[in-house]
Amino acid sequence: MFLNKRRINFAPVFKDLILNLKKKMNAKLKFPSKQAAIHEAKDYVMIALGMILYGIGWTVFLLPNDITTGGVPGIASIVYFATGLPVQYVYFSINFILLLLAIRILGWKFSIKTIFAVFTLTFFLSLIQRVTQGITLLHDQPFMACVIGASFCGSGIGIAFSSNGSTGGTDIIAAIINKYRDITLGKVMLICDLIIISSSYFVLKDWEKVVYGYVTLYICSFVLDQVVNSARQSVQFFIISDKYEEIGKRINVYPHRGVTVINASGFYTGKEIKMLFILAKKRESGIIFHLIKEIDPNAFVSQSAVIGVYGEGVDRIKGK
Repeated sequence: MFLNKRRINFAPVFKDLILNLKKKMNAKLKFPSKQAAIHEAKDYVMIALGMILYGIGWTVFLLPNDITTGGVPGIASIVYFATGLPVQYVYFSINFILLLLAIRILGWKFSIKTIFAVFTLTFFLSLIQRVTQGITLLHDQPFMACVIGASFCGSGIGIAFSSNGSTGGTDIIAAIINKYRDITLGKVMLICDLIIISSSYFVLKDWEKVVYGYVTLYICSFVLDQVVNSARQSVQFFIISDKYEEIGKRINVYPHRGVTVINASGFYTGKEIKMLFILAKKRESGIIFHLIKEIDPNAFVSQSAVIGVYGEGVDRIKGK
């Protein structure tokens, strides 16, 4: 009795296995589109710009005039006034601990950009101090120094927050609270920073400087809220057009907003029409108007501001 020895070809089996693995990996891995990559790059550029503005406000206007700001920079300023230790060292050391907390609660997306912001600000603090060494602006006008410095700092933090980053420190604490509670970022920072500024009296021994610190904190918080709210402000569109399908498809693609089609009818004519309902960021209004004008210049468009938009794809609903 002879055994029928046949050579088994495993090549097709391995080929099918590899193809299936590739399909599963491609389904799980979502590579960012070119548009998403450009958006991410823009975020990092804006965060770097915000850190430059903050660095100028802090080291050019506030620090030389012995004005304490809030948060970790405020702690670093107090240590600098007391010991002469460069602010960037204290700032970086404290933020290292807070960043570990941010990674756990806020996630890597926020934390990576915050890490980038912390390193960027640390670098620019050293650079700006080196460039402006020996230069003291508005030395005999501390109030103007605190107004201009606070405006720079508030704008810098606001730009960073609008790009999903922060300067670290109490910004991280503010972002954590803002994630779960409907409290503005400026108010959270105002509460956290009052203690830090008040404690500067024990080093400076001058209540006038402490008062300037309070003024700096208020202006910084106000400017921060203005910048963040202007960036997050939403608008709604009602669009009536015979070319509603083409307009809706274009808006779906870019600026990548959802479109709802509403069945309506004209009261006078009785004609059945289709109306588009769209929610978008205020900064995207120009894009949408340009798109509508290109497709149907005779379209009827109504735009209005909305107080808040919550739900999937936008801001998260927060409890009071």
